Amino acid sequence: MVLLTRLSRLVYRSATEDILGMKMKAYATLSTLRNGPLPQQQLCISMHLDPNNCVLLLNEMEAAGHVRRTRDPADRRRHIVEVTEEGRKALARSDTALNTVEDQVLGPLSPEERETLRQLLDRALAGDPAEQSVPV
Repeated sequence: MVLLTRLSRLVYRSATEDILGMKMKAYATLSTLRNGPLPQQQLCISMHLDPNNCVLLLNEMEAAGHVRRTRDPADRRRHIVEVTEEGRKALARSDTALNTVEDQVLGPLSPEERETLRQLLDRALAGDPAEQSVPV
């Protein structure tokens, strides 16, 4: 676990706002939403964010035009969060930048080792209930 933490810190330090074009938390949010909208509460849970901090982050992202929040027609107390077209474009640019960071950080690994690492991390995360998406 210590190695994962160190690797995470290395990526976080390397993937600056100047390089990504956005904060890493904004990138993680857009990445979480890339496969479709989520209820705001589920998004906060899946990202392990305190609801207050999640709202502040979403306020910034909405002001930047990257996400849109709408009321759930089935439950007016609930918001649905989705990526805007501008957010998809920003995410694509950030994906390219993050691939460069990944190449630097994981440079000592072969492509096969990188894929194995990705598969192992996906399997480890599969056991996290927060990773289970809730249908909208």
